[in-house]
Amino acid sequence: MTTTDAALESFDAVDLIRTKRDRGELTTDEINWLVDAYTREFVGNEQMAAMAMAILLNGMSRREIRDLTLAMIASGETMDFSTLGKTTVDKHSTGGVGDKITLPLMPLVASFGVAVPQLSGRGLGHTGGTLDKLESIPGWRADLSNDEMFSILRDVGGVICAAGAGLAPADKRLYALRDITGTVEAIPLIASSIMSKKIAEGTSALVLDVKFGSGAFMQDYAKAEELARTMVSLGQDAGVKTSALLTNMSVPLGLAIGNANEVRESVEVLAGGGPADIVELTVALAREMLTLAGQPDADVEAALSDGRAMDTWRRSIIAQGGDPDAALPVARETHTVPAPADGILVRQDALPFGIAAWRLGAGRARAQDPVLHASGVDLHAKPGDVVRAGQPLFTLSADDAARFPRALEAIEGAWELAAPGTAFTPEPLVRDRIQ
Repeated sequence: MTTTDAALESFDAVDLIRTKRDRGELTTDEINWLVDAYTREFVGNEQMAAMAMAILLNGMSRREIRDLTLAMIASGETMDFSTLGKTTVDKHSTGGVGDKITLPLMPLVASFGVAVPQLSGRGLGHTGGTLDKLESIPGWRADLSNDEMFSILRDVGGVICAAGAGLAPADKRLYALRDITGTVEAIPLIASSIMSKKIAEGTSALVLDVKFGSGAFMQDYAKAEELARTMVSLGQDAGVKTSALLTNMSVPLGLAIGNANEVRESVEVLAGGGPADIVELTVALAREMLTLAGQPDADVEAALSDGRAMDTWRRSIIAQGGDPDAALPVARETHTVPAPADGILVRQDALPFGIAAWRLGAGRARAQDPVLHASGVDLHAKPGDVVRAGQPLFTLSADDAARFPRALEAIEGAWELAAPGTAFTPEPLVRDRIQ
């Protein structure tokens, strides 16, 4: 970049960094220029890293966050589902341990005649990725062309696939930068990152599952609530019907943590069974999505029990090249930890169990790392359950037994048995709703 080229730019990145460093507000024009210049690589990573840190420390106003979101949307393409002839509704979860809710939720909601374009991602660290889970199914494809996605939405009603590279490319650059500069937790950047992609996706309604607790991205409840309110405001300002549920991620969701084992558990839910907490959250989110889609009286429990949701699941898997009847991967090695005494399980911290599954190979430390679909953790008891000495508490699975020691190290001290007869009151799974 020559001095002459730089002189043609509308603003200077250093001036904007100083403004935010000194707790000032950036104008709409300044934000638009900053995002465009970063996308063009005129603004370098080191300058955007300084800006991200200034935003983390000093925050942004609602107007600035809206402008940042709209600028990131404008950096790429947008999608339009108006030709489908169906109401579209999507769900986004901030992620957690054992969070396989998208798998039963998409076919459940789609079975009511609405379109569910569920553009999903891959896992990183202790939080699992929806696409990684589904790729346990032989033949299933995450990468679809727009024509394929629209065809499946018309024929099946729902699709779970990878987002195209053209949606909010500025966010993709900034997301990677935040991960290596200690600025992941900046609420304005989280909110604009999530909502720029969801708004660009073109859905007419959106439900956010914002998690708090030890296994959540945003562990503190007050911070999770602030994030939820910020994202709901962004959606509503953009004309997208948006609401959020604040849900507890102190304990792993369900009994399976991994990939193939989470698919098995999801199929159990679609067959009318499955763990109570997975069913509860799936039903709660389905009701919320269908309410925003204009069907507040939909009987979602009936769609689980009468097979409609399962039928939609099978059709969606087949449409994306998968075999819903194929055997899922099974690990070569297992290690089971038994209860040391009679008692009541009163604590089961989500984060350490997520880390254990990651160390077994169910997750990745870097975006390019492979995922081992058969690896993971299966829980045999949940907080509040009475257990007997010698009864299995949880089982680790991996193809290589050498992975077990570090996984066990992660879980050490993460669970607790109390004496028989100890009173136990579970925390509610859904704490609040924001609209």
